[in-house]
Amino acid sequence: MATALVTGASSGIGETFAHALAGRGQNLVLVARSAARLDALAAGLTTKHRIRADVIIADLADAGATDAIVAELGSRGIVVDTLINNAGFGTHGEFAALDPKRELDEIMVNCYALVALTRALLPGMIARKSGAVINVGSTASFQPVPYMATYGATKAFVLSFSEALAEEVRAQGVRVVALCPGQTETAFFSNIEEARVGRARTPKQVVTTALRALDRGAVVAIDGLSNYALANSNRFAPRRLVARIAAKIERPKSLKSK
Repeated sequence: MATALVTGASSGIGETFAHALAGRGQNLVLVARSAARLDALAAGLTTKHRIRADVIIADLADAGATDAIVAELGSRGIVVDTLINNAGFGTHGEFAALDPKRELDEIMVNCYALVALTRALLPGMIARKSGAVINVGSTASFQPVPYMATYGATKAFVLSFSEALAEEVRAQGVRVVALCPGQTETAFFSNIEEARVGRARTPKQVVTTALRALDRGAVVAIDGLSNYALANSNRFAPRRLVARIAAKIERPKSLKSK
């Protein structure tokens, strides 16, 4: 039975991936910081789908977290066939005024951990000539996002990395998908409420888009028709203009009177 590892599995898109993959008969490795939520999720999925669900508690902002996860997989004898790099977060405000540690943690979670886990697990997939990696980017992957500068940059990295990797492993039996959702009904905006833009999609819609793309061999999956149109429209406008429009939309209310 195949095994999928899902980061950020305790809620939102990650939790929804766990349900969907368990429904497909895959065993799971659930990774997040919340032991109680992961344990409850694992127990529920095991009972409902008769699959194995392992829990690994990790804070991906810690430099040693990915090494610890890989070591734990080895000690439990778990071979990962599908990697869902879902964990991530965003910050909002003037970059020069934001907490510098929080910005660096954002890079660690959104980029470093994603690359480290992919690098650790991909060789095994290539050797078996079978496997899949889904990296969760964003519609922010397609444009600069003033007042969410670090977040937008990390998601642009995720998209570029995923597209390049997909081409490298295309003939080796491994599929790579960059999933690019827009606003989604999750806790993502709980601390950056004023950064919300547009109508939110559901985690189930996002995951359905991702798995459909994986099944048909697509590399980039933009969830939702309006998000698809928005992401692609940016290609036809000067990047400076795109950045200025995004700045007007994302500018914090506290700065709009200045």
